[in-house]
Amino acid sequence: MNHLNHLLLLLAMGGTAASHASEADHREFEATLHVPYRAVPAPDGTQQEARTFTLEFSYPHVQRPQSVFWLVELEGPDGGTVQRWHGVERLFKAPVQVLVDWSAQNGRAAMPEGVYRVRMRAVAQDGRAVKGSTEDAVLQALAAEGEEAHEQEWELAVGGGNGPAMPAFSALPTGPASAARARAEARAANSADSANSAGPAPQRLRQGAAAATASLPYTVYFGNLHSQTNHSDGGGALASCTGAQAPQSAAYGPTDAYAYARNRGLDFLLASEHNHMYDGSDATNTSADAAAAKALYQSGLSMAGSYSSANPGFLALYGQEWGVINNGGHLNILNAGELLGWESNSNGQLLADTPTAKGDYAALYTLMRQRGWLGQFNHPATSGQFAAGGVALGYTADGDQAMALCEVLNTSAFSTNTTETETGRSNYEGACRKALEAGFHVAFSSNQDNHCANWGASYTNRTGVLIPSGTALSNASFMDAVRARRVFATMDKASQLVLTANGHIMGERFSNSGTLQLQVNFANSAGKTASTVQIFEGVPGRNGTVTQLSSTASTTITPSNGEHFYYAKVTQDDGNILWSAPVWVSQGAVVEPPPPQPQPQPQPQPQQLILNGGFESGAASWTASSGVVTNSAGQAAHGGSYKAWLNGYGAAHTDTLYQQVAIPAAAASATLSFWLKVASDESTTSTAYDTLKVQVRSSTGAVLATLATYSNLNKSSSYAQKSFSLDAWKGQTVRIHFEGIEGSTVQTSFLVDDVALNIQ
Repeated sequence: MNHLNHLLLLLAMGGTAASHASEADHREFEATLHVPYRAVPAPDGTQQEARTFTLEFSYPHVQRPQSVFWLVELEGPDGGTVQRWHGVERLFKAPVQVLVDWSAQNGRAAMPEGVYRVRMRAVAQDGRAVKGSTEDAVLQALAAEGEEAHEQEWELAVGGGNGPAMPAFSALPTGPASAARARAEARAANSADSANSAGPAPQRLRQGAAAATASLPYTVYFGNLHSQTNHSDGGGALASCTGAQAPQSAAYGPTDAYAYARNRGLDFLLASEHNHMYDGSDATNTSADAAAAKALYQSGLSMAGSYSSANPGFLALYGQEWGVINNGGHLNILNAGELLGWESNSNGQLLADTPTAKGDYAALYTLMRQRGWLGQFNHPATSGQFAAGGVALGYTADGDQAMALCEVLNTSAFSTNTTETETGRSNYEGACRKALEAGFHVAFSSNQDNHCANWGASYTNRTGVLIPSGTALSNASFMDAVRARRVFATMDKASQLVLTANGHIMGERFSNSGTLQLQVNFANSAGKTASTVQIFEGVPGRNGTVTQLSSTASTTITPSNGEHFYYAKVTQDDGNILWSAPVWVSQGAVVEPPPPQPQPQPQPQPQQLILNGGFESGAASWTASSGVVTNSAGQAAHGGSYKAWLNGYGAAHTDTLYQQVAIPAAAASATLSFWLKVASDESTTSTAYDTLKVQVRSSTGAVLATLATYSNLNKSSSYAQKSFSLDAWKGQTVRIHFEGIEGSTVQTSFLVDDVALNIQ
């Protein structure tokens, strides 16, 4: 095998899977890759960067020997390929493990510091002899399989390096079970430190220990949303569990699983039983009792409810893992109150409550949407699974409403590890990205798919769910949080990750215009820090490629108009990874304000000097002859009810009306205005028998000027406004004086209203 520093081929220890195990549901080629993020120090304490990559291949219940073609590539910090290894292994019945020793050198030169990526691609084909170059055979096999090839990738760090600057963020409160377990483990660690140290234990600086600028009103609950018990093919005793159990044959059931998980510090556990094994078979048991199959599912729901009621602060969930692996795909339904299935017994009775067609994911999504059920894509592949409309991971609007989670990481389904150190785990980020690009609004989850009786104990990975603080953990509050996609996936149960965007929390969908600030909030209660932070972006419904947007914890951008999603990924200094739920943003055009227009200089507002100019307060502020200011109906006012009515008696008579005002010397202008109507019975068109003089008089009554004289010759049927400048009297106190003089025989009425003296 060319280009290998060292290759060790091992047959994994242990026997084959348990007899009569669920073959059809687990007959799938699996390939995993384990890459130590940091090298183990040399015995003398010096830093060394060499390490070993572990490749594991298995194909449970395969009928013929297989040839596994694999390729491992090391990419540098700049994305270029630095080194490559390849090989072909024979696989049949027992798993195969390949160890690749890496010297951390490229030729004789040491690798520069930075974060590298190790990517493995592998395919299994019916065993055949390799002719010619092994490398050519590997490349040809991978090219022939295309997207069907299994792909895994992990990062590794060379050198210490400085982690990214992270915003201050205090860890959110956690659920009672996970919090109690964390306290117990902290006490044990402190005791060990004290026993091994001559002095006091060193204090670790906790990242994000400073108070956050704006706390988030949520409590984090940690748990596992993928596990089996003896209601299907799980629950195997640790001493003898080597794979999937024969359906309904193992020792431990749902209540045992809930108790174990709670004792290990989980706040919730979903027993997700295979929906087609309630007949006690991995195939179709034609002699099965339909009533018993349905009753078993209902008993699981009852067990979950009873355990939750008896143990406040822990949520026991019971659901079903629908579908098969071959030409299908597994998905969990978290909250279905009825068993779904496609199998019938020899009497034609459905071995389920509700019929669903095997492999018809579009129809299943519609049923889930109608019932209000929530789903999770389990260990998804980028091809060959969850077909809708003939497209793998095909989008439907019903599916978008129903499917809330995508499992981004799983530990080995058949692990018996109880010390949280399992190295067999798989990364499905590529498939989850494909679902997001297809248009699904899914958050990332991280589970263990436990089939053996070690529920939640094989590794430290968890799914974190954010529930409003002060709201009790319950089935309803939990499903509300999942429906809102307030979820993150973590490989470290002591870590938290929350992405915010312009104040919106991960999982939200919102409209935006202008800039968008994305902030990655990370905290770890055990002293771990962030080694790298990445923000990724994509377009829902584009069916394209998700790309990295930023490598900083706080990023401000102006997205292009249209639909976008963004999620954060943090790799800790120990290599454990966290994934936030995305935010979905509908970006609109910014409405630009019109260009500024020249603003006119503010003009002094007119000041009114005449008081009660409309006479609506009677004769107040005026000096007038008797009866001049009136609301008589004989003549209408210009406005309101009152006016000044001078003369109109048809006899010799004089009426006067005046108001004294002081015109400021600083006034720019002074303008007198009033409305006048002359109503006369005179028939002449040439002689002015009756007159109205408009005058400016001194404060003692002396005439300073006559502004105008009106007479019976000016008679009209309506009011007209008159206006005169009084600028000549600025700085003086004067009287605005009206004098009406009527002759001896025919009446003429002078009607004055709405008098004003405006100054600027």
